[in-house]
Amino acid sequence: MPRRSVVFQPATHRGLQRGVNELANAVRPTLGPRPRLVAIGNIDYHSATPKLFDDGGTIARHIIQLRDRNADVGAMLVRDLLWRLQQQVGDGTATAAVIMQRVYNEGVRYLTAGGNAMQLRSYLEQGMHLILDQLSDLSMPVGGEEQLAHIAESLSYDPELAKYMGEVFDIIGEWGRLEVREGQTREVQREYVEGMYWERGLLSREMYTDHSKPRIEFEDAAILLSDLEIEDPGQLFPALEVAIRSEIPALLIVAQKISPRVTHFLLANKDPERFQAIAVRTPGSITEQRAEALQDLAVLTQGRPFVQAAGDTFDRIKLSDLGRARRVWASFKQFGIVGGKGDPRALRQHISSLRSAYQHTDTVQDREALQKRIGKLMGGTATLRVGGATEMEVQARVERAKRTATTLRLAIREGILPGGGTALLACLPALREKLARSTDADERAAYRILIRAMEEPFRTIVSNAGNDDSDVMADVRLAGPGHGFDVVSGEVVDVAQAGIFDATAVQKAVVFGALSSAALALTVDVLVLHGEPEQAPLPKPAKRKQL
Repeated sequence: MPRRSVVFQPATHRGLQRGVNELANAVRPTLGPRPRLVAIGNIDYHSATPKLFDDGGTIARHIIQLRDRNADVGAMLVRDLLWRLQQQVGDGTATAAVIMQRVYNEGVRYLTAGGNAMQLRSYLEQGMHLILDQLSDLSMPVGGEEQLAHIAESLSYDPELAKYMGEVFDIIGEWGRLEVREGQTREVQREYVEGMYWERGLLSREMYTDHSKPRIEFEDAAILLSDLEIEDPGQLFPALEVAIRSEIPALLIVAQKISPRVTHFLLANKDPERFQAIAVRTPGSITEQRAEALQDLAVLTQGRPFVQAAGDTFDRIKLSDLGRARRVWASFKQFGIVGGKGDPRALRQHISSLRSAYQHTDTVQDREALQKRIGKLMGGTATLRVGGATEMEVQARVERAKRTATTLRLAIREGILPGGGTALLACLPALREKLARSTDADERAAYRILIRAMEEPFRTIVSNAGNDDSDVMADVRLAGPGHGFDVVSGEVVDVAQAGIFDATAVQKAVVFGALSSAALALTVDVLVLHGEPEQAPLPKPAKRKQL
């Protein structure tokens, strides 16, 4: 195999097609509530046991490279689509894989017969927008705990997990903070925390004087906000003087660092009857994160942040610079605030600005960070502890819970659709109408391809469950609009009444990603393949001079 090669048609389409089919076929068995599993070995050097997966994004991520270099390009196109979908919407990866596979295969067949690739792409994209409009018209709002649980079960295929996910999101809403952790039992457990907390705890273990309690709590406390490094007790004198003169019973000091001298000073002057003070670390691991946390805390408590980069000190501190809260608490790893006494109007405006930033941010990491900030400021946090019989089962359920949580937020935010592939089948009449009115050969080919592609997820779900997809498709057509196939009961049902739903945002992301990726791949005419770059030889050790 040469290090560099240029591949032309028809080898380009054949190579890409092999890669698209190979990766899509690896993901296809995982689609539906009766999924098959994919075993991937040699993931962990410490264990020879293969890992079992049933989600397309994770499976695709573990396929690093195919030996066939032409096919590898097609496989990586699918891999990129699936991984982006899983990070953005948490679900829909297998659906996207089968749609893209069908569109690409049908498209290659048409282009081989003499079709125009650029015209076909244009008409496929027009049809894609028609499908997206149809899905928007079908969308309906989510209502109540029971419906949320139905959606969660459609996503996770885990009734126990779905039940608690429905309860949790009915309480915390679309922006609420949810922590998913591994449990110590076989069951799923949930816990609700009043107020909000940050993943930063006490700056010194010496402040934890009563080990019979899990954390330190203060009522009617003041909060001193900063990212300063406090090395000398004298730096704190002005703030402590203001607090004591104002008869404040407790002070929570938020700082980047305090020295042992400062810790001993605070402990030596502690008077539980008159005044107590503890110090916690400023949230955030980098400067930008610390600035954001201080901004949120300032709005929440109506305090003034003292910032090291601005050269701030406590020398001229006033009572109005201290934040206030009904209760504060701190442990070794976290600190929390309950009932912050900030201006409610300013808090609403701040949350609104963060929501706006969320809508205009495309980066997954930035969106997750904004989601967490909004969740903290909204108040109320839920922790879901997911258990299982084995360590492997626990890890799988935790990942499934996280993906389900991402999709449930989108469902609450943007609505839901009939599930099980039924929503995509509902788009067929509009596509057939466009097909009947079109006269251009490329346009007619595009709509035929889209009609077959919109049927593919439903057919795959049915066949994965062990049923004949053609027979079931005929029964669903006879039953009329709104009907689908419940593979668990093995019956044709009204999917809305049966509680089978998909998130609108997920289905629209799947359609947009799969169709746009397939349409673009059909226009690839040449592959330029580069081999591994040559490695520079290691430098030879210098000879030791003889003295």
